[in-house]
Amino acid sequence: MRKLIWLGCLSYLVIGMAHVVAGAVLIQVLDYYGLQYGDGGQWIMNQFLGFLFGVLAAPYMTRRVGRRNALLAALGALTAAEAAYSLLPPWEWMLTVAPVAGFGFGLTEAVLGAVIIEFVARRKAEAMTRLEVFFGLGALVMPGIAALLIDADVWQFAFPIVTGLAGITTLLWLTVSFGQTDDLLAYSPSSSAGAGVKRMARYSVATMPLLLIGTLYFAIYVGMEMSFSNYLPAIMKERTGMSEAAAASSLSIFWGMMVVGRLFSGRLAEWGGYFRYLLLSTAAGAAVMAFIALTGSGGFGLVWIGLDGLLWSGVFAIGLLYVNERIAGMTEKTTSLLIAAGGLGGALMPRLTGSLMEQYDAGFTLWMLVVASSMLIVLLGAMAASAKRIKRAEAVETRSAEVGRDAENGGLRRPKAARR
Repeated sequence: MRKLIWLGCLSYLVIGMAHVVAGAVLIQVLDYYGLQYGDGGQWIMNQFLGFLFGVLAAPYMTRRVGRRNALLAALGALTAAEAAYSLLPPWEWMLTVAPVAGFGFGLTEAVLGAVIIEFVARRKAEAMTRLEVFFGLGALVMPGIAALLIDADVWQFAFPIVTGLAGITTLLWLTVSFGQTDDLLAYSPSSSAGAGVKRMARYSVATMPLLLIGTLYFAIYVGMEMSFSNYLPAIMKERTGMSEAAAASSLSIFWGMMVVGRLFSGRLAEWGGYFRYLLLSTAAGAAVMAFIALTGSGGFGLVWIGLDGLLWSGVFAIGLLYVNERIAGMTEKTTSLLIAAGGLGGALMPRLTGSLMEQYDAGFTLWMLVVASSMLIVLLGAMAASAKRIKRAEAVETRSAEVGRDAENGGLRRPKAARR
């Protein structure tokens, strides 16, 4: 099981790099093709549409071909797409390949997360946190590598680096044995029957508002995070006059503090409560985003960027825990829907952000992100109200069940002695 977790960590490192490589060299790619930010937004949007399809396809793929084969297909698709990027083909082909890359890292993330939750018997939270840390490390390391490559005027080598790591990871999944766990990862015809039972579960009327608000929360949050991280180098270059290499390194600061925050976010959320953690992180993150919009200094801007990464670091994971805690018995389905909503937001919002960067300026775009992050605070309030209604509905159902049992017993409760 230890080998499985560590190979999962390597896989998350690769998909973390794949998530941000486009944003890290976006300025150079657009200059190479002679395009505008709106075109870059379309490229990123296509990747996240593929990500959305990969997440939604994960349950079907694992039922049809097994978990290991699904991972091989996902990482193989990612390797092929990044190899195509490396060739710098015509722009139409870049847009065509983008959904394949997104499908690869979306399917990998969904399948691996389910594998760890289902098969790790002890310390599930620690294992999941380790995966998230390695995802953050990948998102942190890639912009730093890109900055060095940009400074050396060989930025196009960013794609072959991801290609090589994705290819190595694919080969490891193909050849490494995990002992008894191999049987759990292999295709099993009986898994289809179990999956059919799960599909019969339905959400109650009381839980639907929380589910809908939660999906909107995740769509806006992931869309905001992807817009901010993908366009951060371009924003810093325009706002502060930084060099391209220095602007790309600002992304490393953001993701570096994300990694640091994820080391402690779980403990803080357990100590203070999931909702309180989300509320404080979201409110403080929105405030810091406003400070970034108000600051034109490169030095102060980097400080606020680092603090923003720290504040937003645990929102995705703790948000998943909060919604699943309030909607009991639907963990797998709820988690898939929330991640898919995040993928949809990550596809659409960067497209809008690219258009705003093209038509207006970086300052206007930053204030749009401030508004989006402020909307998350309102949605959290609505989620809390919906959670209270679910609790009241459950209490009513419990009392109704007790009344029904009393009626079956002739309307009289048995004495305590008799019950004992």
